Amino acid sequence: MTLLDVSIVNVALPSIESSLGAGSSQVQWIVAGYALAFGLVLVPSGRIGDLSSRRLMFVLGLSGFVLTSAAAGAVQSATALAVVRLAQGISAGLVNPQVLALIQQLFSGAERARAFGAFGTTVGLSTAVGPLLGGAILAVFGEQEGWRGVFLVNVPIGLVLIPLAWRWLPGRDPDRARGTLHLDVPGLLLLAAATVLGMLPFVLTTGQGDSAARWWFLLPAAVLLAAFVAWERRQGRRGRGPVVDGELVRTRSYRNGALVGIAYFAGFTGIFLVVTLYLQSGLGLAPWQAGLVQTPFAVLSALFAQIGGRQVAARGRKVVVLGLVVVAAGLLAADLAAAAVQGTSGAVALAACLAVAGAGSGLVISPNQTLALADVPPRVAGVAGGVLQTGQRVGSAVGVAATTSIFFSTVVGAGLGGRAEQAGAGQGTPPQVQDVFGQALSDGLRVSIALVLLALVVAVVDLLRREHGDEEHPRGHHGAHDASVAKHRAG
Repeated sequence: MTLLDVSIVNVALPSIESSLGAGSSQVQWIVAGYALAFGLVLVPSGRIGDLSSRRLMFVLGLSGFVLTSAAAGAVQSATALAVVRLAQGISAGLVNPQVLALIQQLFSGAERARAFGAFGTTVGLSTAVGPLLGGAILAVFGEQEGWRGVFLVNVPIGLVLIPLAWRWLPGRDPDRARGTLHLDVPGLLLLAAATVLGMLPFVLTTGQGDSAARWWFLLPAAVLLAAFVAWERRQGRRGRGPVVDGELVRTRSYRNGALVGIAYFAGFTGIFLVVTLYLQSGLGLAPWQAGLVQTPFAVLSALFAQIGGRQVAARGRKVVVLGLVVVAAGLLAADLAAAAVQGTSGAVALAACLAVAGAGSGLVISPNQTLALADVPPRVAGVAGGVLQTGQRVGSAVGVAATTSIFFSTVVGAGLGGRAEQAGAGQGTPPQVQDVFGQALSDGLRVSIALVLLALVVAVVDLLRREHGDEEHPRGHHGAHDASVAKHRAG
């Protein structure tokens, strides 16, 4: 639900605009506010979960997500929706780090790889199926008020999950020492401010008349990030429990996995927005039809995530490298198809190319999570997952900003500015308009391809280091972890 709400709202934006009379800045904050708040709390919530109860944090976040989803479906103004979306993003950020931490806590070896395979399936499905599900909800409930269903659908699901989570998820890790909850508040505030300021220019990028002044946010973000690093080192020297454990930073497998994740999420997240714009505004497809074209990506991603989860224990980083090569090949084919074929044939060809990319994506996300967290001690699994997902959210913001800016610059350069908002779903578009949007999609996909290739370079470097034995294997992590698992199961 939390990841689905990143993409599903894009399909509902025209409905929100017409129903609430939302202006461009309000629409921007309805989308951007969720992403910002989501990224803001990932690391602090992971840290709190590590030090207290991951189950409690998960249930609190899930409860908040249900309440804010209900509120989002009931609001009567665009400003209120933007505020609720901020609260919804905070709730989502409380949930997600606990998932990775619980996988670290409860599973080891091949079991952990399969668990991450299930996690990767969920990520792939939730990211890619958003346009289809959103379009279906709008088709059922109508264009005017159907956007409310996009949020309200979370409520019954969440109400079922809350008691199950409390019953099934483990409470406090028995291997963690009980004591006073100590939080590095200055470190958390520095990291939070750096994250928000760093993401802000990217999440506010629409590609249509954006002010160049937004890039100035990156300067104080860099200063605050440097201050955070200095503060964390000082805390570590004094033994006062920094936000990001020094052992985590020194683990090369974790660093490389985080870099692969940042680059890959930057590459593949932006695909769905520009593809949706191309299909709806360029080809005139209805939202549910546009979602149907992207469904093969979700299906193949889910299938191959399971395969990748089974293979990563034996083949390691080779699985991720193969997946990135397949993703790049699928996107390159989509680039060529977008420039050469339009109309219904173009949509079918694009669906086939996205299916190939989806198969590769399934071999990237969950295996990379497994490898990144393999040498991370379970006691810091929550903050490790939070940092990992914060990097992914930042990467997603950068990728979406880059691809949409290039997409709209091509459209505006061809004299079709505003066409994306004026196109009527299902009305069809003239061939010359289809050609322009096909070229815009091709240009946007090339940005994604470049970012996926960057992830491939990092993965290949990591593979070569692993094959030459140039890898840390912190002693005691797996033995202590296996003892924890055995103790939990015996209990």
